[in-house]
Amino acid sequence: MRAFLILPIIALSALSCGFGAGDDARIASVIIDPGVTPIALRNMDDSGRAIGSIGRLKALVESRGRRLHFAMNGGMYMEDQRPLGLYVEDGRTVRKLVTRTDGYGNFYLNPNGVFGVDSTGKAFVVTTAEYPSLRGVRQATQSGPMLVVDGRVNAAFDPRSTNLNIRNGVGILPDGRALFAISRVTVSFHDFARFFQEHGCREALFLDGTISRAYMPEAGLEQMDGVLGPLIVAED
Repeated sequence: MRAFLILPIIALSALSCGFGAGDDARIASVIIDPGVTPIALRNMDDSGRAIGSIGRLKALVESRGRRLHFAMNGGMYMEDQRPLGLYVEDGRTVRKLVTRTDGYGNFYLNPNGVFGVDSTGKAFVVTTAEYPSLRGVRQATQSGPMLVVDGRVNAAFDPRSTNLNIRNGVGILPDGRALFAISRVTVSFHDFARFFQEHGCREALFLDGTISRAYMPEAGLEQMDGVLGPLIVAED
């Protein structure tokens, strides 16, 4: 059996997200070392039907004699639950990169970006403009907007915004590990981005909001319901 390393964030600094003391009760987070714990993308089952929920994903994983360690919805999707943007699964590009910038909704807020894992097991978050220069991509999903770019919170976010939603996202820590987070309560884009910035992420990407779900037993979160598109998964 492959060794797995998934670490919950037990406590956050008082500055994280601007929430102050007790912030860990408002955002559930785990750190995954992709060099130890392989990260994959999943969307459709073997019959071509959308997996659709973490509950069904867990059942499928267990039906193969495997164990689900982590899952999170991984990017926006269309009515048929297929990815809205770029989607690469096990080295196969299912949907090409979307480069248009004139669409409606969070996906098209600039800059948007891509989370993925390359053939060496290294996780990355890059802007959509940077993605074409990458080689050897094994898993990838496109979403938007970027939360943190080059260590800075996206300048489009208003610290005083009253646009609050459940949000989930992913950032890359300085040591290359991936930080996954989902808010337990509604938060603004700015405060959610600050969470990743204060934990040292130079790049972080918003994955989705409102419908977001996650399976993080180490963080006390097991959300099996929902209607989801692409899923980010760790199993053995």
